[in-house]
Amino acid sequence: MFTGEVSAKNVSGPVGMAKIYGSTWDWTKFWSITGLISMILAFMNLLPIPALDGGHVVFLLYEMVSGRTPSDKFLENAQKVGMVILLALMVFAIGNDILKLFA
Repeated sequence: MFTGEVSAKNVSGPVGMAKIYGSTWDWTKFWSITGLISMILAFMNLLPIPALDGGHVVFLLYEMVSGRTPSDKFLENAQKVGMVILLALMVFAIGNDILKLFA
């Protein structure tokens, strides 16, 4: 998406994920897609966004390198910013789903 090779319109939320599963039940497809979504969530959780585990790792690495801990106020504000980023991404994904339904 950042290089322009993939459109941001490809980002989907719950409706897009439901469409991937399809209308007919197939155990193999179900578990394959569920495993893929789990791996994607694991990768996303490691991104260095403060509200995710990757953000905690970044702060721990900072503490290890500098030898001092960031202030509680800074950590609190970083969590707020990270949460806003995640909520904005969720709104964007669900908004894309809604636009795809009416387009």
